[in-house]
Amino acid sequence: MFSIFKRRTQSPQPLFFNTDIHCHVIPGIDDGAPDLETGAELVERMSALGFKRIFASPHITMTTFENTPETIAEPFSRLKEAVASRGTDVELHHWAENRIDDLMYRNLEENRMLTIPGNRVLIENSFMQEPWNLEKLVFDIQVKGLTPIMAHPERYTYYHGHRDHLAKLVDAGLALQVNMLSLAGYYGANEKKAAESLIDAGLVRYLGTDIHRFAHIESIEQYLASKDYTRHRAALENRILNDRI
Repeated sequence: MFSIFKRRTQSPQPLFFNTDIHCHVIPGIDDGAPDLETGAELVERMSALGFKRIFASPHITMTTFENTPETIAEPFSRLKEAVASRGTDVELHHWAENRIDDLMYRNLEENRMLTIPGNRVLIENSFMQEPWNLEKLVFDIQVKGLTPIMAHPERYTYYHGHRDHLAKLVDAGLALQVNMLSLAGYYGANEKKAAESLIDAGLVRYLGTDIHRFAHIESIEQYLASKDYTRHRAALENRILNDRI
């Protein structure tokens, strides 16, 4: 008889964009989907959330995930076949999330950076400290005819409280991509606050799920049913560039 007092579970609200540019669903090549079945199911569940285009972004990181265009191509092809066999209606592509390290500098010099339309490249800082001379790297990337996008700046704690520094990098030509998981509070209150601060400053140009596993999907499902999502959507709608790729 107490059921009338139970909190109703809200249904997820629709996405206000349909292109994800950051996720780890290609099987067996980084810390994302461990196998083909998991990768295909992750894509299927992303499609159910409302994504119509997905740009998978496996890590390229020295010593841990030294992926190349060649090592990514074959498992990506198998993933596309598995997704199609399930009847999942989604457009699937790939590029990479490039940790800023010696391997990335070598790939940049040798013109082996994986891109998406608009010659965009996704770069990732170390979580320990900002890469040395980052502003020069942003310039060097642009000299190569590429547009750099920084993955999840809100997760780098050394930027917390230093929004102006990121604004200077944006002025230098760097675009910022915030994780939906950060906005959902998945990583913690500080990361969420940092992401919201970047939104408030008008610095966010891309969103990404950064999905690696089913727990991430579930967190985003809950987020899409929240008042936070309603608020963030109002701030970001018509401002992010995901669907213009």
